Amino acid sequence: MSLNDNDRWLLSYYRSSEINAALFFGRVSRMVRPGQLQAEVTHHFADEANHAKYWNECINDLDAHPIKLRESYQDQYLEAVGTPSNLMEVMAITQVLEKRVIGQYHRQLRVPDLHPRVKQTLEQIMLDERWHIQYVREALENMEERYGAEHIEATLKRFTEADQEVYAKTLAEYGERVAFLAEREPR
Repeated sequence: MSLNDNDRWLLSYYRSSEINAALFFGRVSRMVRPGQLQAEVTHHFADEANHAKYWNECINDLDAHPIKLRESYQDQYLEAVGTPSNLMEVMAITQVLEKRVIGQYHRQLRVPDLHPRVKQTLEQIMLDERWHIQYVREALENMEERYGAEHIEATLKRFTEADQEVYAKTLAEYGERVAFLAEREPR
């Protein structure tokens, strides 16, 4: 099976987003103090790089090559919310983005006639995404004493609202390429 243009574009978009996430977490892993969180962020960096590799392999296995894309979801997102000013904001942005990613991947898994190779890649990546959400949630809980639970909640709310706007813009901009994502989001 070869990929149609929309599927090739979407899988390339996933690949590009995973590359950007790996680069982001590579930078974050250098700034975090030694300890458990540094180890987890470094693991996250490696996971994201592997996810880009998995998408590359998936696209190649389907007799195609990734499309070189200029922009990823994270680029649009950081443009909307700005650069994080502290580690708590980095973790809050991460939590919101990871939930978006796993939600989007879940939605794609429900697409009729999804190619088994794409399904296998989605499921493989989602194992890591679940862990990302868990460790980030725990990191945010551990930051409550320093930042305050209310401040963290307000930050998550602000980033979630920005994410919803960016996601709506992405759906509008890429139209038919991501038509299956425009369906009503699961509750």
